[in-house]
Amino acid sequence: MVTVEAAERQNSSTALRRDVKFLGQLLGKVLVHQGGEELLSKVEKIREVAKSLRENKDEVIYKEIKNEIVTLEQPMREQVIRAFAVYFHLVNIAEQNHRIRRRREYQQQEDSIMQPGSLESAVVSLKNNGVAPDVIANLLQTLSLELIITAHPTEATRRSVLDIHKRMAELLKNLDNPTITKRERTEIEERLFSEVLILWQTNELRDRKPTVMDEVSNGLYYFDETLFEVLPQLHQELENSLQENYPEENWKVPNILRFGSWIGGDRDGNPNVTPKVTWQTLVKQRKLAIRKYKESLTQLRQRLSQSTKRVAVSDNLLDSINQEISLLPEEKRWRIKHEVYRCKLTIMLHKLNLVGESEAGYQRSEELLHDLFLIKDSLQKHQPQDYQLKSLCKLIRQVELFGFHLATLDIRNHSGEHEAAIKEIFHAVSLAEDYSALTEEKKVELLGKVLQDPRPVISFVENYSKETQQVIEVFNMIHRAHKEFGERSIEVYLISMTQSASDLLEVMILAKEAGIYRLHADGRIESKLNIAPLLETIDDLTAGPKIMEQLFQLDFYREHLRKQQDLQEIMLGYSDGSKDGGTLTANWKLYKAQQEIHDMARKYQVRLKFFHGRGGSLGRGGGPLNRSILSQPVETLGDGVKITEQGEVLSSRYALYDIAYRSLEQAVSALLTAAANVSQEAEQCDIRTHEWEETMDEISTASLRKYQELVFKDPDFLTYFKQATPLPELGALNIGSRPMSRKGSDRFEDLRAIPWVFAWTQSRQLLPAWYAAGTGLQHLVEKSGDIQLLQQMYKEWPFFRSTVDNLQMALTKADLMAAKEYMEMVQDPVISERIFTAIKKEYNLTKEMILQITGQKELMDHLPTIKESIKLRNPYVDPLTFLQVKVISKLREDEAGTLNEELLKEALLTINGIAAGLRNTG
Repeated sequence: MVTVEAAERQNSSTALRRDVKFLGQLLGKVLVHQGGEELLSKVEKIREVAKSLRENKDEVIYKEIKNEIVTLEQPMREQVIRAFAVYFHLVNIAEQNHRIRRRREYQQQEDSIMQPGSLESAVVSLKNNGVAPDVIANLLQTLSLELIITAHPTEATRRSVLDIHKRMAELLKNLDNPTITKRERTEIEERLFSEVLILWQTNELRDRKPTVMDEVSNGLYYFDETLFEVLPQLHQELENSLQENYPEENWKVPNILRFGSWIGGDRDGNPNVTPKVTWQTLVKQRKLAIRKYKESLTQLRQRLSQSTKRVAVSDNLLDSINQEISLLPEEKRWRIKHEVYRCKLTIMLHKLNLVGESEAGYQRSEELLHDLFLIKDSLQKHQPQDYQLKSLCKLIRQVELFGFHLATLDIRNHSGEHEAAIKEIFHAVSLAEDYSALTEEKKVELLGKVLQDPRPVISFVENYSKETQQVIEVFNMIHRAHKEFGERSIEVYLISMTQSASDLLEVMILAKEAGIYRLHADGRIESKLNIAPLLETIDDLTAGPKIMEQLFQLDFYREHLRKQQDLQEIMLGYSDGSKDGGTLTANWKLYKAQQEIHDMARKYQVRLKFFHGRGGSLGRGGGPLNRSILSQPVETLGDGVKITEQGEVLSSRYALYDIAYRSLEQAVSALLTAAANVSQEAEQCDIRTHEWEETMDEISTASLRKYQELVFKDPDFLTYFKQATPLPELGALNIGSRPMSRKGSDRFEDLRAIPWVFAWTQSRQLLPAWYAAGTGLQHLVEKSGDIQLLQQMYKEWPFFRSTVDNLQMALTKADLMAAKEYMEMVQDPVISERIFTAIKKEYNLTKEMILQITGQKELMDHLPTIKESIKLRNPYVDPLTFLQVKVISKLREDEAGTLNEELLKEALLTINGIAAGLRNTG
């Protein structure tokens, strides 16, 4: 077998272009049907002029398209906006279908060609590099990848629209079937037209903000549609590949890939996430898991019709039936007693129905697993030795992965909330007059004394403020959840804005008061919650190693960690660090923090799991899942990796089975090969040299200085940002339950990173994803007089290569020709010209440096398919850009202060359209 670049590209884009053209023609028919020939002619005219402008950049053509836009009035203007927005929905569907098509083509030729990034290619790579099976077996015992879905930034597209997308994707895939008849093809094409028509007639904007429970339902949709099936299949495929390549071993792959969630548990800055909402979330998750198991058991009962008159079954199975048959009334039992599997499965279905309602039901998922293994063991008595009932094996894997909780729910809150509660609690029992006024040393000393005293410090909860009562109730709810849903239901408590060791100890106090952390009179400790700091700002990342070492030196904290198998979870925030210091500096500080904390933790024999809070967009640490894994310090991968999957990427990655499978197999393959240190080419090993690290320090320092000169020291920058982007309008888009800023403030410090990135993306400047990188790189070259060192780092260091490649992706998606239009929205033209000129100068410098480092002629030459996709999309995004600037400018002209709802709706439609065109929100 071979994996070569030629094989990767063997399937031309002819089929993709055919699909896009076909869907575009269907949209044209819909436009005529809904708006007449006039609408289609207007859209086609604007499209042609926009395309010509991209090809020629001629002033006459520029004036022509501006005139076309300026003269548009309602209702035609809204129809034109919607036409371009819907077109991008169709293009996205076609591109997803093409990814599925290419995967299937690889599978059809798997005897000669392996798809890069597949599980099979990873295992073959291990074998070719001489990795012994026992090394792989040991590696699999510690290897883990946890993906945590979040609600924010929420997918801008409504669920109703996503459902249409899914139906269209299935129909488009059916058109590739070579066996369909002419009549079947015509029927599929007619159904596709119907779906495009429904898409056009569906309101794409939400009428209200989603509630937290709406967001929970949105997240569970992906478990229901794909993840429940994809995860067991991935594990089975890895097991099959290992068995094929290492046949001398009997492989049983442990559960190395899991999904968790923040939705319903993330309280940071979202007052809508109450303890009651979190409980409702856990109930909803359990209901989905139980429903899935009931469906599988019902299918098994239909299949397993074996009779004891024909086969011999195990005594253990018969004993279990005899012991539990009385749980069912006579009329609900399986009528044919010698069909023992059906008898057993009927009992199991009855017990599933009673989960959470009666002691007669399953109390823990392990009890269901036990029954499934009873059936499996019994089947082996009368089946061929190497035969496994795949549906039963899959169900066993599903119960192991999802339990009754479905997905582990992380709880997160701001450190300030905990400190305020502790201050009030300690004051009430005279432990401290003003806890917040204590030095950090005194805080740690006092918290340590309380944690080492079994006596409680909370007595009458009703005497505390409403805010403190709710903080206390969160921990009481976690304690109840462990009893009701199992300890896997909530395993981690995350502390936003962790700045000191006391931030973690305060949470331990609250856990102690709820019975989650307990010190017994004989000195024994119980601790059932992993307490994890979230290091977000540049300063916090720098202080991270010191904070953690202070904790590791405390004997009682080490005892707590022993109850967590000596595993400390640490979350790294990519968003706020990037907002504070620019993407290049933030990424380097994150990398260094991991190295330094890892090296320090080894001295204390503490294992670390780093939780990467990456966004979907490049300005918040986004990018392909597999590349983000490979860019981490290789020594940090062995004890597990945890990564957020943001709401905005869920539909593009997990709405369709084949896409979900491909995305996840690439991630698992990357983790497996990186952890085994056998990746090929640039990822062969993480050969960091001291010189490289010093180089990155130099680059980072210069980049940080340049970034902060603009963002923090230029007095007009915030004015430019607010006026030259659609930031003020984003809040009306109703795409999330959480407020846009902390504390409802207008201060830059309180603005969340998500709208910060979303606004820059809409204005096509994408500043958070690249700004100041060029200055940092140029500073190094000017100091050393040689670019060869950076070229070597790009070739041999996965971290630097990933950083540079993300920069060139951001520069390619940014478009300063389009971005220049937003200068019109800035009230002071002097400010507008000065700041835009500075941005443009840095853009050109960054582009020049990237091309020198990579040796490419143009940006993204290394990924021609993505480069071509962006290039083809730009002419269709441009009209939306012109329209957005016009509409928002008119919206803001209203001095009377009354909101023009029609103009706002048009503005929001352009925001949705550009988000679909660029495939990014925040």
